[in-house]
Order: sequence, then C-alpha cells, then structure tokens
Amino acid sequence: MSETDTTRSVTGEDEVVDLCRELIRIDTSNYGDHSGPGEREAAEYVAEKLAEVGLEPRILESHRGRASTVARIEGEDPSRPALLIHGHTDVVPANADDWTHHPFSGEIADGCVWGRGAVDMKDMDAMTLAVVRDRLRSGRKPPRDVVLAFLADEEAGGTYGAKYLVREHPELFEGVTEAIGEVGGFSFTVNEKLRLYLVETAEKGMHWMRLTVDGTAGHGSMTNDDNAITELCEAVARLGRHTWPVRVTKTVRAFLDELSDALGTELDPENMDETLAKLGGIARMIGTTLRNSAAPTMLGAGYKVNVIPGQATAHVDGRFLPGYEEEFLADLDRILGPRVKREDVHSDKALETDFDGRLVDAMQSALSAEDPIARAVPYMLSGGTDAKSFDDLGIRCFGFAPLKLPPELDFAGMFHGVDERVPVDGLKFGVRVLDRFLDAS
Repeated sequence: MSETDTTRSVTGEDEVVDLCRELIRIDTSNYGDHSGPGEREAAEYVAEKLAEVGLEPRILESHRGRASTVARIEGEDPSRPALLIHGHTDVVPANADDWTHHPFSGEIADGCVWGRGAVDMKDMDAMTLAVVRDRLRSGRKPPRDVVLAFLADEEAGGTYGAKYLVREHPELFEGVTEAIGEVGGFSFTVNEKLRLYLVETAEKGMHWMRLTVDGTAGHGSMTNDDNAITELCEAVARLGRHTWPVRVTKTVRAFLDELSDALGTELDPENMDETLAKLGGIARMIGTTLRNSAAPTMLGAGYKVNVIPGQATAHVDGRFLPGYEEEFLADLDRILGPRVKREDVHSDKALETDFDGRLVDAMQSALSAEDPIARAVPYMLSGGTDAKSFDDLGIRCFGFAPLKLPPELDFAGMFHGVDERVPVDGLKFGVRVLDRFLDAS
C-alpha cells in the first residue's frame, strides 16, 4: 500500500480525537484585553490541516495575534446558496490548580477528552476539520459551496473575530444564506425510546454594562450620607434579587410543546420548577430563557480603608429575550434608580428564526440515521454566539454541533466550568452526523 493510500484510509472518526486534543493544547485564552496568547497559533494549525487536503485557507489578523482562518469548499452545484460552518478557537481562561487534569493537556480519561475548550468549542472545530479532511481526501464534494470560518474572540463578543470579518471582509461570505455553529445538536435522553437533540434557533441579546454612582468623598471615621458604595451596593442588591417576569417567545413555546409531548404532560410556563427538575443539568440553560436576566459580576471602589471614595462601579451581565429589549432596559432603570449611571461595555442583538426548511430536515435525518430514537427540537440559548455577527449579512443561523451524550454528564456545567470534557464517542458520533448532514443539506 502506498503512502497516499494510507493517508486516504484515515477517516474522520479516526482523527477527530487527536485533532481535538491538539487544538486544546494550543492555549487560546481570551481575557478580553489582548493580554492572552492570542489565536494565531490555532489559526495556523487549522490552515495547515486544511491546506493538507487541497484547500487554500486565508488567515486574517485583526490585531496582533488575534487571527481567524477562512476557507471555501467548492460544491457539486456552485449555483446553489452556500452554507457557512463556523466555530471559534478562543477559550475562556482556566486555573490549572482547580482541575483534575490540566486544562491545556487534552488528556483522555474516563472515556472523555479533557481540557478548556472541549465543549466550547474546540470539539466542533475538530469535528468540522475531521469531516472536511475525510471528504476532500476521498473526493466527496458537498452538494453546495461550504465556507469554513474558525474565528477569534468569540468569548469577548467577537469584535476581533466574526465582527471584524463581517465588517472588513464580507466578500468571504458571498452567497451564504445559512449557517451552523455552536451550542446546539446535543442530546437529552428522555427515556429508552426517545432522545431529544436541542437545535439552537434563538439566542438572547446582551447588554454588558458598567454601573457608576458618584458620591461625596471623605474620611472613613466621619458620618457620610452620600456614600457611593452604599448607594451602589443597594442598587446592585435590588437588581441581583429581582425576579423578572416570564415571557414566552415562539422558540421557547415550541420547545415546551415538544417537551410536553415527550414527557406526556402539559407544561405551564408560569410554574416551571417541577418541569426544570426533570431536565437535569440542562435546566440552567433552559430556565433562563423564560425571562430577561441581569447578573452582577464585578464590583470596584476605594483605595484605602479610611477613605470614603467619591465613586463606586459595578459590572452587570444583562441578557434580554428576542422582542423584549425595550422592556428589559426600562425595568433595569427602574430597579437601579436615578442615582445609578448605566453605560454599555458591549451590547448585541437577540436572534430568533423558525425551525423549518431543508436545513432542519437535514439535521433530523442525519441524527436519526445515527440514533434511531433521535428527535430534533428547537431551543433558545441563554448566551450569545458569533451567529449575531453573521445575521448582519442576512445569514440564517442555527446552533448545530451534534453530540450524543451520556445522560449523567452535566453538559451545561461544562461551559466555562472546571473539568470541561467531551466524550470520545460523542466526537465520533458528531463526525458521522455532520458528514450525513452535509450530504442532505
């Protein structure tokens, strides 16, 4: 057997685990201020893997080290609208002392690949590379053009990744009408006869905010009725304890209908505690899609114990449902009160699309072929993804990074959590599903 034949005999399933491990070992921690190592090494790694199978990838750097890789695969029918598959290569930071296995080791243990990015989202990056490399080695073109984008900076809002490419290089996405990306296509086992696969069709919008209160500076030993810290802390406490009203969007309604059918019981959105208790780890992901939310995350004030500062600040992670941004901001200002100044650090829109069409049919057929008890259902992501940027180009976006998961795995807890890991079998399953999906899409 020749060397070429040996290379061609390697399948996507054969190499996906090593691809994932190698990506995890590249530290792409994103601190949000360019202080991390950057994504350049990962961009070069991806470009090399794509070039090996005949593609001509482009590396585009928006800031020193903040690089993304884009390539286009010609399909059987280039006249058809193109499909975008996007993933980000940056990860949130990790403290190695907190982990069972080093977060940048890519170690295999207990049937999983461990490391920062294992599910968010170097698993999907690896599955995409594995499928593309397998298809191109064996000469199997996709039915239509496919654009691949491996992006920087998603974890800080995409300014130096997807947003940069959409603004400065929209020609890279010429003809693209649909896209798939992260946080969708993962399984939730209802019983031995039914497994739901949650496909993201909506995501909350965001307002990352800085809150500021100005007060009167003075000596810590003296009475001060205009203490900025006191005023700010009271406002932040009100916000943190506020119960936001339930608002059921069309995506959440569709998910609840599917879940009602699966569980054999009618679900009341106004009384979801019992229902959420049945969802295990994904309850946190689903529960927050019923309401707007605002989580205080940072506080700052003062420079010496006996000095009352003249200003205090806080940061808040605000998320609003599609169609409810104005209500969210009005409620926010009412809760905070007139003394608190609010300014956005980063904001972005909410998204929502229908769960229908050929692409959705392709997801369902690909899942069913690999898992006979699979049922694809729509859901809303409580966070945000690079889909927000691609929506600016009129691209219809879905979250579809297929994984068949063991019921006991706390999948939602893996995102930005300690001991992030992805099952080896899940990666191989994802390769098979994505390959079938491309043929059907």
